[in-house]
Amino acid sequence: MRHLSAVLSLLLCAACVGSEDTPSNVKDLRVLGMRMDPPEVFAETCSTDPAGLADALVRPVRLTALIPDPAGDGRELDYTLWACGSPNDETCTENRVELARGITTAGELVINLFPGPGAARLPDGTFLAQKVLDEDTYRGLGGVRMPLVLWVRGGGEQVYAQKLMVYGCRFFPEMKPNVQPALPGVLLEGEPWEEGVPRELSGPGPFVLDVPDLSAVQESFVVPSFELKPVQLQEAWELAWHTTLGRMSPNETGGADLGGGVERHRVEWSPPSDAQAQEVRFWVVVRDGRGGLSWVERRVNYTP
Repeated sequence: MRHLSAVLSLLLCAACVGSEDTPSNVKDLRVLGMRMDPPEVFAETCSTDPAGLADALVRPVRLTALIPDPAGDGRELDYTLWACGSPNDETCTENRVELARGITTAGELVINLFPGPGAARLPDGTFLAQKVLDEDTYRGLGGVRMPLVLWVRGGGEQVYAQKLMVYGCRFFPEMKPNVQPALPGVLLEGEPWEEGVPRELSGPGPFVLDVPDLSAVQESFVVPSFELKPVQLQEAWELAWHTTLGRMSPNETGGADLGGGVERHRVEWSPPSDAQAQEVRFWVVVRDGRGGLSWVERRVNYTP
């Protein structure tokens, strides 16, 4: 059975992570995540013929990309969004259809797509979704995932980020569309850390960050097995932790181990020993493993 992918971000040129960097430290142009609303376009009937799923394929969706650019000083960023025929083509150089282009700045880039990416056609009139199916070993079993690639440029930096747009269908009566994951909160040193209210921190650290228990908000869901029987699964969210100063350890938490256990979402933030007093930004990006993704931002006023 295939596990549903969420997001693959590729950092190139000056925006890449070198051996002297840590993935959790955001000091240059990045795409930390791309969210699709809804996270899954769901059809009531299943078909391997894109024409038979036209209503679902043209359904409008909204893409929101989280693009920090700490060193950019508010500069303008050029972006291009493509729908792609192959998930292995990480920079979308072939079998692609341009969906949007424009200029943005750091923050959240919102692109409303109507009709949706599934309606994209190649120059010969072929549905791009058909190309995706042709490359899919499982011929859409468990859902069709159309790659979307966002290319962002600013100065000498550029970033490519790939998001898989999930198209699902009701193969079994108990199947239902995915719901976007949403963190119930963030804890800093064991205390609630509210959005928009910077906390005061001082000292060398490390400081402990955590989230409340997620067991009540992680969905159960049904997928078809290779034998075309329903299989009940449970989400095990994965969290990626990022900051503009210092490092997070570990950078990623959560997910399920081979025994089915779930890792605790506890990390430590360590500011550098030579840090100056400043505002520090944090992002926590949550992925549900099925195409759903969201994030929260928090801030602290830090003094050594």
